[in-house]
Amino acid sequence: MKKVVVTGGAGFIGSHLAEELAGRGYYVIILDDLSTGRMKNIENLLKKENAEFIQGSITDLPLLRKLFQNVEYVFHQAALSSVPRSMEDPLTTNEVNIKGTLNVLMAARENRVRKVVYAASSSVYGDALASPQREDMPPNPQSPYAVTKLAGEYYCQVFYEVFALPTICLRYFNVYGPRQDPSSQYAAVVPRFIDRLFKDESPIIFGDGEQTRDFTFVKDAAEANILATESDATGVFNIGTGRRVSINELARLITRFTDKDSKPIYQKPRPGDVKHSLADISKAKQVGYNPRYNLEEGLRETMRGFGQWSV
Repeated sequence: MKKVVVTGGAGFIGSHLAEELAGRGYYVIILDDLSTGRMKNIENLLKKENAEFIQGSITDLPLLRKLFQNVEYVFHQAALSSVPRSMEDPLTTNEVNIKGTLNVLMAARENRVRKVVYAASSSVYGDALASPQREDMPPNPQSPYAVTKLAGEYYCQVFYEVFALPTICLRYFNVYGPRQDPSSQYAAVVPRFIDRLFKDESPIIFGDGEQTRDFTFVKDAAEANILATESDATGVFNIGTGRRVSINELARLITRFTDKDSKPIYQKPRPGDVKHSLADISKAKQVGYNPRYNLEEGLRETMRGFGQWSV
């Protein structure tokens, strides 16, 4: 049984990935400091014999060195993944996202891990001049969070080219799905809209709502991670759908699914938010990635996962 580690494995994306890996016969070690991850996300998974949980941080290099012994793959999902939080507290975001990623790579290299799969971010593109965004475009980070994720990519590249540690960076585009926490002040737009409508409150939109996003269902993101280990590919790959939707359209769609009659409340734009985001996924398709969920299918499963509507 191949042993793998999922950092941030009690978090939103990490828990879905850990669940999928365990279902495919891997022995999954979940590492999480529970600062944003939740035990509830993995409680069913831990009932299986091929999954275990370790509470700890990626900033703890001695722990990583011990944990990565005899590990085939490391799926590095742990991060402080919020643009607004990084604007308020860039130092902590830097400490976790950059130092933590360097620790992961060092421990993986020392233990001869076969490959590190790094959760990168589409935020590195910023407000790109061309659309859709391609991996060969110059990065244009516009928040401390985006800077930290780009730095992680560069470290991955260096550890591959200099230290011969295979790495692959998956630039996620607006991942959503069940288990995404709506209660945080930094919550993503999909769970925040669902939660407010459930409470008979109007969705809040920052800006005019005409900003666009490429929304990626979490199960597609998990599948991309597994494909990354099944391929010899290294480097950077966009993980999205190649389809865009405005925040206004998203609000209308979720409102229709809930049979609510709520009009959005518009507030001033948030610093660091980009105007448009759309993935060119032709490179990822070359290694087998093909998203299975369109937005309506993903939203229906998300809302069923929240247990609030039978849509």
